Amino acid sequence: IELNGFGKKTQDTLKQQLEYYQKSKNRFHYAALEAEALQLIKTLEEALPDAKLQLVGAMRRRCNIVDQIDILIATDDGQLSLPENLKLQDINQKDQTIKVKTESESPLNIYICKKEEFGSKEFLHTASPEFMDAFLKSCSGIDFKGLATETEVFEKAGLPFIAPELREQDWALDLAKENKLPKLIEENEIKGVIHSHTTYSDGLNTLEEMAEYSKAQGYEYIGITDHSKAAFYANGLQPERVLEQMAAIDALDAKMAPFKIFKGIESDILNDGSLDYEEDILKQFDFIIASVHTNLRMDEAKATARLITAIENPYTAILGHPTGRLLLSREGYPIDHAKVIDACAANGVAIELNANPYRLDLDWTWIPYALEKGVLISVNPDAHSKEGIHDIHFGVLSARKGGLTAEMCLNAKGAEEFGKWVNKK
Repeated sequence: IELNGFGKKTQDTLKQQLEYYQKSKNRFHYAALEAEALQLIKTLEEALPDAKLQLVGAMRRRCNIVDQIDILIATDDGQLSLPENLKLQDINQKDQTIKVKTESESPLNIYICKKEEFGSKEFLHTASPEFMDAFLKSCSGIDFKGLATETEVFEKAGLPFIAPELREQDWALDLAKENKLPKLIEENEIKGVIHSHTTYSDGLNTLEEMAEYSKAQGYEYIGITDHSKAAFYANGLQPERVLEQMAAIDALDAKMAPFKIFKGIESDILNDGSLDYEEDILKQFDFIIASVHTNLRMDEAKATARLITAIENPYTAILGHPTGRLLLSREGYPIDHAKVIDACAANGVAIELNANPYRLDLDWTWIPYALEKGVLISVNPDAHSKEGIHDIHFGVLSARKGGLTAEMCLNAKGAEEFGKWVNKK
């Protein structure tokens, strides 16, 4: 397409954005379908008390982006009449697969089998093509048909049980063969809310409301990280307001003990890679998350250099959402992930897995490399409201796909340990 009046660079950018949009059409954030999928399972269990049911496919693997909800249903004879109260539309059955639209028009695939083969089908419909291909190659000659439980599939393969989240790429299979599968992090192991915004910048709730709510959810601490001054679009804090907030945090912290409130900031990484504020302000924070929010149109070399400069700043504790992506709407700037992770390793900087379901950035595929380099991952909600704190749930699901353990998760540390870790910066 020729767009008169636009320069070549702008045309190329628009073309890329259009292509990304086309690729993303008819796809869903995991979070957009999770509640509906769980409700469907519940409704089906009530309507079919004698059947066996399991969420399968990309939803069971907790993929960031999914195409549909997949459910496996096993009955004694392998036959199924769909309950009318589900109000399903566009029903299209072919053999043992029923493709339908739910009442809210989400695509749903229902697979039907006999109970005696439930385990085999559960395994088959959960694994990604890449994982399944590697699995079958490593177990050639073994017949996995007709197994009632998934456990039997792994026993027959001579492998320990591999969590559904890890059935995405072949590396999990290699770890299973060596009996080195990680003990994946659980949501209840997260002890602190590290990335949160208040009404001081662009948050919807006050400092006190964010702290009280985190405490009520059972967390030991919160890190308040409002936007820095360059983020004028998000009501970023000028130096005098930083000092005002610090005083308010100290007063509230004393009142809410033993619950701990850490004084942080989400500092913009400026165009040259420097942090936003002079040193006399930077040194007063307990910790700093460094993030890019502006000038996102960078090539890989520029973006990588900009991030590494920020990582090398002695005041940076955590690198925030490394690519700036917004899943299904903005691709994010390209970075050399290995170089960025290496820089974090060399400078003792943790990397955020931004738990907002539209971001989930760092992408989970880079977690194995980060862990290999000894870089801690921080599962941060980037909460702009009290309810936003619950996004930690989606961050943990994504982190599990990358094999994250509690030991390698920064905010699985208790308040005292987290305080010591940021103090060494």
